[in-house]
Amino acid sequence: MHDHENLRRLRAHAQALAGTAREASAEAVVRRVFAIQAQDATAADLGIRVRGRDITAQAIRTAYEDERSIVRNWYMRGTLHTIPSDDARWVLRLLSPRILAATSRRYQQLGLNDDLRQRADHLIRRDLAAHGPLTRAELTEHLTTLGIPPDGQAPFHLIRHAALTGILCHGPQRAGEATYVLLDDWLPTTGRFRWEGDDALAELARRYIAAHAPAALEDFAAWSGLPVTWARRAWRMLAESGAITEYGALTMLAGRVEEPTGTPDTPDVRMLPVYDNYLVGYRTREASVPPLHQASVWPGGGIIRPTVIADGLAVATWTRGSGSRSIQVDAFEPIPPQIEQGIDMEEEAVVRFLQPTA
Repeated sequence: MHDHENLRRLRAHAQALAGTAREASAEAVVRRVFAIQAQDATAADLGIRVRGRDITAQAIRTAYEDERSIVRNWYMRGTLHTIPSDDARWVLRLLSPRILAATSRRYQQLGLNDDLRQRADHLIRRDLAAHGPLTRAELTEHLTTLGIPPDGQAPFHLIRHAALTGILCHGPQRAGEATYVLLDDWLPTTGRFRWEGDDALAELARRYIAAHAPAALEDFAAWSGLPVTWARRAWRMLAESGAITEYGALTMLAGRVEEPTGTPDTPDVRMLPVYDNYLVGYRTREASVPPLHQASVWPGGGIIRPTVIADGLAVATWTRGSGSRSIQVDAFEPIPPQIEQGIDMEEEAVVRFLQPTA
């Protein structure tokens, strides 16, 4: 097995987080890493920023809303991610049946039977066609005409159901708030179903490996929310086609195996947002976060704190002060001057990104 340092540096480089790797645009970042965690819209923007070269919040908005080259919706594990727009449909078709099946008990608990979900889908499609884009509150108001109580989880689950059945996706922000639009109106239909069935499964695994390797099939299963049996099938198909190669007990894309050479004079310091893929995309955490400090990053309750990494290794957590003008960094251990310098530069970049006129 390769040591943690090499493993970490390869993974961080694949994620455009080390070795000075940075992409020039929001679309290029998302294409490289395939999916950005997006439960929190600002965190998703920061996840693109940290992998890019001087990408502004406005440039990210342009990619979402004008170019429509990236899109935010429910994908891996049924959680919100930003992915390339031309992958939206085939990925949804691959993942959504399992997500819907996994949510069926919750639908029952909320009294959302098949008939009610279909009626809600129809209403959402009609109202978005007539009045879209609409915010969650506005869609919720429309759903009350079906007898859906406006408070509680039912409206959210019906909106998400419409997303998982390919009716809607996230559209433009309005006064800082997300809106929903009809998927087929919002996104061009190019690459509609470029991959289907097992081909789609193998392609999703290939994208994962490109953005996370070296990794194991169990890592892919944890990231995608698909069963290990499916992951095994994907690995077998990729191996038979010669697309992957072994890296110790792990896997990389064939032709991508490069041992990191030497240690750069200046550590590559990045400030990851909350829930970042680099920390979520694997089954285990030892390579990126020292065991002694894992509780600082994962304090419980599903929280994954914003983290400072240097050459892919977590060295601190950070929080934003009020108004985004101040950032507090809590180091795990005393920080060497070179890393301190990198943190100062990243702090300035984050503040500039969040408050461009500051």
